[in-house]
Amino acid sequence: MLKSFVFAGGVTAALLLLPRPCEGQAAKSKDTDLSAAKAAMTHGVASMQAGDIVSAKRDFSDVVRLAPQVEPGHSALGSALLALGENESAVRELEIARKLAPDDYAAAINLGRAQAALGHYDDAVKSFAAALASAPATALSPDETLAYARALAATGQLQTAVELLQRSVDAASESAPLQDGLGTALAQQGKLDMALPHFERAVAIDPALAAAQLHAAATLLALDRAFEAIPYAEKAVAAIPDNFDARLQLGRALSAVHRDTEAIVQLHRAAELRRRSQTVDALYSLALALQASGDAAGSLPLFAEATSDTTTKTSFARGSALINYALARVLTGDAVGALPLYAQALAIGPDSATLREDFGAAYLQKADLDHAIEQFKAGLAIEPDNAHLHYDLGLAYKLKDNLADAVPEFERSAALDATLPDPAYTLGIIYMQQGRYPEAVASLKRATALRPENGDAWALLGGVLKDSGDATAATDALRHAIELQPDQPSLHIQLATLESQAGHKEEAAAERKAAADLSRAAMSHQRAEFALKSGRTLLEQNKLDDAVFQLTTAAHAEPSLAEPHRLLAEVYMRQGKAADAAVERQQAEALGSAKKP
Repeated sequence: MLKSFVFAGGVTAALLLLPRPCEGQAAKSKDTDLSAAKAAMTHGVASMQAGDIVSAKRDFSDVVRLAPQVEPGHSALGSALLALGENESAVRELEIARKLAPDDYAAAINLGRAQAALGHYDDAVKSFAAALASAPATALSPDETLAYARALAATGQLQTAVELLQRSVDAASESAPLQDGLGTALAQQGKLDMALPHFERAVAIDPALAAAQLHAAATLLALDRAFEAIPYAEKAVAAIPDNFDARLQLGRALSAVHRDTEAIVQLHRAAELRRRSQTVDALYSLALALQASGDAAGSLPLFAEATSDTTTKTSFARGSALINYALARVLTGDAVGALPLYAQALAIGPDSATLREDFGAAYLQKADLDHAIEQFKAGLAIEPDNAHLHYDLGLAYKLKDNLADAVPEFERSAALDATLPDPAYTLGIIYMQQGRYPEAVASLKRATALRPENGDAWALLGGVLKDSGDATAATDALRHAIELQPDQPSLHIQLATLESQAGHKEEAAAERKAAADLSRAAMSHQRAEFALKSGRTLLEQNKLDDAVFQLTTAAHAEPSLAEPHRLLAEVYMRQGKAADAAVERQQAEALGSAKKP
């Protein structure tokens, strides 16, 4: 659809402004040029109105060549160039038009649009203001309003832009671009709740307006309403599938609702699109998004690219990038690769407790406890009351079997932040091992209150309460543990003991049976895993008869496994037993289908 463009007066006005005919031989030549200019102007206007901008540009270029001192020709050519996106050329022609006719509204408006498109916002504001000095702002078309508002916002006049857009929306409430523009300006002011209804209205008016779909998704994400953002982001991606921002917003929304597999697909597609532009900051932002979605491995090459450019970042930004790159390496188990990155970040600065904590964590993963302790202590020198650092330091001491130094650090961590579950849980274990049952019970109760889904903490609490003689509380704790970890035989055995002591013979028998069944299942699973691994190795060695024995053992030990049957089918095919292979293949397919949701 052709956007609205204005140009001076039209055919009649343009012809009236052409010079009057002169006398003599030179006059005849001028008359010929004027006649040709009139014809070109007439044809150009008709082409413009028919949407044939290329032909209009050609005709208006002839007008300017034949009658260079006539303003309407320059104004008309400028409008055609603007329509074709040739903004620099449009500015040149429209500036000539403005010099020839300073009061030409159309030339001033189109000049403002071309300047805004080039990012010359100060000039654009002056051009729009000059045009509107003799006309109300409501005379602007939606496209002109949006260009003027963009220039106002870019020059720090955001509230003026909002007021302009609001007046325009009041006058033309069914304009989807204007609704989207007003929403954008309000969002720039941080008024997300006020911006959202305008994006929603824009989408309702024109569902095909991808920008509004994208803006609605981004606003909902910023308002922590990720579920609602997803449909908007999906529609934006459907409309503009090769748009980086659309893919990124959809990936972020999916990640926020823990649809990680789908999120990673979108974020990787965004990464492919962004690589085409090679924008370092965008690559870094995308790497952070991938890391946040749980795909630390996928973020590694992007972090590598982003941190390889040492010229476009401030030292602070480069240090942050190195820290996040190092964290991604730690998350993928590569502490060795993370350590030099942390060292580079530390050399760049600034030093911080968070950097020291992450640096120490990398050493912990590498089992280099002395260097980990050194980093944690350095962090505590910066932030002495950092509960996380005290816990990390205590953990490093504990791993060195230095409980005398570990316990005070855990206790200090718990005192500094009573909401942290890890110090309470770890102290509960240590107190239990030291036979300090009252302290162990108190710590484990605090740990289960802070993290009720911790089955291990409930199990330990049940055991300590049982050993302390509090059978009722122990029974309750063990039942909580069994709900969270139903496949642990030891929990059923402990509960059976308590039920028996309480005289509940049937309940005790049921718990003992459950423990026995789980123990047999665990043994069968171990036997199946061992036999399956052996059978796989023997098959690779082409020891087919031995492989059949091991794979058959695995299938009998755990009948629900599909892989032994699949491998048996392969063995039988090698042995030329096609019928037996078909039976095993069918069994493998049946078991595989049964496990699918």
